[in-house]
Amino acid sequence: MPSDNPSTLTTRIAGLLDALADARNADDALREVDRCRRQIAGESIFSIQQNVTTAQDPADEIRLSRFYSSEAERYPVNGAKRKTLTPWTECLFVQGRVFVGEGADELARHFDDFELMHAHGLQSVVNVPLLQGNLCYATFNVFGTRARWQPQEVLGIRLLALAAARWVPVAPDLAPRFIGASLRNPVEA
Repeated sequence: MPSDNPSTLTTRIAGLLDALADARNADDALREVDRCRRQIAGESIFSIQQNVTTAQDPADEIRLSRFYSSEAERYPVNGAKRKTLTPWTECLFVQGRVFVGEGADELARHFDDFELMHAHGLQSVVNVPLLQGNLCYATFNVFGTRARWQPQEVLGIRLLALAAARWVPVAPDLAPRFIGASLRNPVEA
């Protein structure tokens, strides 16, 4: 069960960072991240979606491929989906901001596979963009069975995403077509 104690969160994240220093490959590292995620977010499902959009894909679509899944039986690695430009894709892929969705209505509004999520008791999500410069090359996703997240859980998930980012490669043919649409260089602002 997740803890409300900020010092416990700090200890868990510090332990994860120490463990990641010894990881030999992405699978080992992401299993450590997953272990820590269970402690921070409790009953939840975790995945990383890699942005595999190419120049040949339609201009108004983003193509995603599952790079990691805590529930590979239900949500297999390499499972693919296409997303059109929506407020959700705008938030993550154009603005490079974290998306926090709470409650069944919010999930239904943003995810076309909501019925599958609902069947598994999922009611909330934290999506963290993994960025290289202004390019969102992947998303770090935690779907919870609770309707609302606690602030320390969101913070913990965001820190886990930062720790995981170095283990997620940028897809070789990624077409960075949304870079900078809303992200601004502070010097230009």
